[in-house]
Amino acid sequence: MRLLALDTATSAISVAVHDGERVLANRSVVDARRHTELLAPLVVETLARAATAVDELTHVAVGTGPGPFTGLRVGLVTAQTLAHARGITVHGVCSLDALAAAAAAGGHEGELLVASDARRKEVYWARYRCAAGGITPLDEPAVTRPADLPDDVRVLPTVGRGPLLYPDLLAHPLDLAGEGADAALLDVDAGVLAALAARRIAAGEEMPVEPLYLRRPDAVAPASTAPKSALKPSPRQQQRDLRQGERAGRGAEASQ
Repeated sequence: MRLLALDTATSAISVAVHDGERVLANRSVVDARRHTELLAPLVVETLARAATAVDELTHVAVGTGPGPFTGLRVGLVTAQTLAHARGITVHGVCSLDALAAAAAAGGHEGELLVASDARRKEVYWARYRCAAGGITPLDEPAVTRPADLPDDVRVLPTVGRGPLLYPDLLAHPLDLAGEGADAALLDVDAGVLAALAARRIAAGEEMPVEPLYLRRPDAVAPASTAPKSALKPSPRQQQRDLRQGERAGRGAEASQ
């Protein structure tokens, strides 16, 4: 395996190459407004450090957010373009999962809050349970003001930039010993995302590349006339439905 992993959902532009067992190279630059400018050079540099040519890549993995539209789109488009040019599969990983996985890899056990910067005085967030180096999502990714998070959620150990931006409201940043731990837990580390993607690929898990754009629109649509009992599918369910639809479409084409 030669897996190229990208994430641009947070303030970091992060790229890594993984061989299925370990990270071969990993580069990150923190700059929330230069994703478009910096991503391509980082890909070239990271591939060179990993002594891996583009035509040796077998998989591409990309963080699907949630994240601000422009930055998130840069990573998704780059990953899909690379995969299409090589004729290989691109796999999506929720970026909040990667932040939680970094905490689990650092030894955290128990519940965890991931809260990343959503701008507009809001955070993207989800709860996880960490155990034996693995993670289990307890919530669907969502966006809200920190003050509107439930009290029992706000007191959890927290990773992401939420505690840095809102220390009075998210007052329990996860403290992991070890040099470099803080940096890995503020923004997504593509090395962690790559390792998570490699495990999920090996397990045969569904990994759709549907972006998690959770931002509420500035313009409010007219009130729906649908029955109040009609529930909108969760972001993860929408991703699963999309992948099932793609498989059904490919099956119909093959039978013609």
